[in-house]
Amino acid sequence: MSNYHIKHLEEYYQVYRKSVREPHNFWEEIAEEHFLWRKKWDTVLSWDFSKPEITWFEGAELNITENCLDRHLATRSDKTALLFEPNNPDEPAQHITYKQLYHQVNKMANVLKSKGVRKGDRVCVYLPMIPELAVAVLACARIGAIHSVVFAGFSSTALATRINDANCSLVITSDGAYRGAKTIDLKGIVDDALNSCPDVKTVLVVKRIHSKITMKPNRDCWLQPLLDAAPNEAKAEVMKAEDPLFILYTSGSTGKPKGMVHTTAGYMVYTAYTFKNVFQYKENDVYWCTADIGWITGHSYIIYGPLCNGATSVMFEGVPSYPDFGRFWDIIQKHKINQFYTAPTAIRALAKNGTELIDTYNLSSLKVLGSVGEPINEEAWHWYNDNVGKRKSPIIDSWWQTETGGIMISPLPYVTPTKPTYATLPFIGIQPCIMDEHGTELQNNQVEGRLCIKFPWPSMARTIWNDHKRYKDTYFSTYKNMYFTGDGALRDEVGYYRITGRVDDVIIVSGHNLGTAPIEDAINEHPAVSESAIVGFPHEIKGHALYGYVTLKEKGESRDHNNLRNEINQIITEHIGPIAKLDKIQFTPSLPKTRSGKIMRRILRKIAEKDTSNLGDISTLLNPECVQDIIKEAL
Repeated sequence: MSNYHIKHLEEYYQVYRKSVREPHNFWEEIAEEHFLWRKKWDTVLSWDFSKPEITWFEGAELNITENCLDRHLATRSDKTALLFEPNNPDEPAQHITYKQLYHQVNKMANVLKSKGVRKGDRVCVYLPMIPELAVAVLACARIGAIHSVVFAGFSSTALATRINDANCSLVITSDGAYRGAKTIDLKGIVDDALNSCPDVKTVLVVKRIHSKITMKPNRDCWLQPLLDAAPNEAKAEVMKAEDPLFILYTSGSTGKPKGMVHTTAGYMVYTAYTFKNVFQYKENDVYWCTADIGWITGHSYIIYGPLCNGATSVMFEGVPSYPDFGRFWDIIQKHKINQFYTAPTAIRALAKNGTELIDTYNLSSLKVLGSVGEPINEEAWHWYNDNVGKRKSPIIDSWWQTETGGIMISPLPYVTPTKPTYATLPFIGIQPCIMDEHGTELQNNQVEGRLCIKFPWPSMARTIWNDHKRYKDTYFSTYKNMYFTGDGALRDEVGYYRITGRVDDVIIVSGHNLGTAPIEDAINEHPAVSESAIVGFPHEIKGHALYGYVTLKEKGESRDHNNLRNEINQIITEHIGPIAKLDKIQFTPSLPKTRSGKIMRRILRKIAEKDTSNLGDISTLLNPECVQDIIKEAL
């Protein structure tokens, strides 16, 4: 059936129409023809957004790891499943074949069982981007334990919150992590966190940086000796379609982080199907997503989506700037990467360093470039297209969320004509719509409003762990019978979607609704500007006025700042109109960001409002030190 791999635009429209008109038949065919099941489903889909209750493939039984590993052994046992590129470029890369990965996962599964982990138990994984991270995730899935991966850059407080919320009984960590030229004491962070985590009985420790650490008797064990002694065969636990596969925390705009629960069957089907099409993956391609497995992007598009398709997936331990800003290009050349999926924040950082380094590497293997995490601004899009893709590798600007599990709106490379800053068309089966603030759907093209989804898709999160009411209130109460994404979007004259930023990033100035993303896009076109963030602050005449935080490129730092402010406002006037001009422009060396590269506008908003008494927990930021600098220099 050709539905599984879409190759041209006419076919996309044909398959999309079928997926929307006959969703049950459509997803049944995809699930039946491309996956292993222990038992087939009784019902493809039943749903009620008012509760909300969504079940996919109800009655089916399966184990996702049999689809990621076992089924490839007959034909791909010697093919590289995971290609590990270490932090240090002098350390050799590791090629882990499907057969080796299968045995490693089984050994880890047996170790977990020997430590008392059973189906339904929660296991916290707090590891750097090393093979043991992927192995631990798959081993949990193998035995039916629910994995909760916490990004290994979070503070002990953030880690403890997540361990306690999910009642994890076991933690897997390492003696430390390499991050560029630095090492990070992960075990120390875990020890700190566990002072307030009474449920954790066991800590398994991977030896990575060989530093001296304290092992707590009767709780901490080195992992390797246990793996060496464990059998390399482990029966896969039979799971029901709607059994939880993992919990992944995403920061709430208010209050504690939300533990999004993803279940087994629908998540598997959707991540595998999107991976195949969004990256146009072919059998011998080498695919690299630079995300961390601590984020949904790593779950769906480093582990589950690629491995379900028998792909070769690269895991990179390091950072784009170490040992220099040519590291990404070195890896692309060395491993002949075909699909490259990264974040706009990385693209902008690389662009800031010019193209001299790029030109010394051979990037001709690239077929597809991807962007994820936030809308990519036009300047970064063109830089990526011109210098990395050499205008021959289409850019897939993908929109999706932790909550959605998989890519929702994205071009398909060589299928969908791209348009800078637009995520373009909905993926197969996805029914987006744009709503106004009164709850009316805006039917036509050339409209702007709030992005909702009006029909369930297989990989959507089913609940928030231990807080179904919050799940309902956050996603299903704003608009009746709709999933509300929290994002604003516009639809252009041909039906392409552009994400305009979080709805809470819409600022009303003198009665005009101004989305911050288009203003930031305009500012970022200034040749001296690297990055910007806009927030609102109270204004006695306009209600709210605009405050801009702007990071300059090196060449802009020596310029007269007043002239730059005038030029920036001139660009905004030209792109959007004088109503969008900034009342205040503060130049700052960096902007506060989450580990996934999102700018924390909430903090910037408080600084602009001169309300810095409670900024919340900033220790989980990528660069918490910049917050005090910004406060000090605030206008």
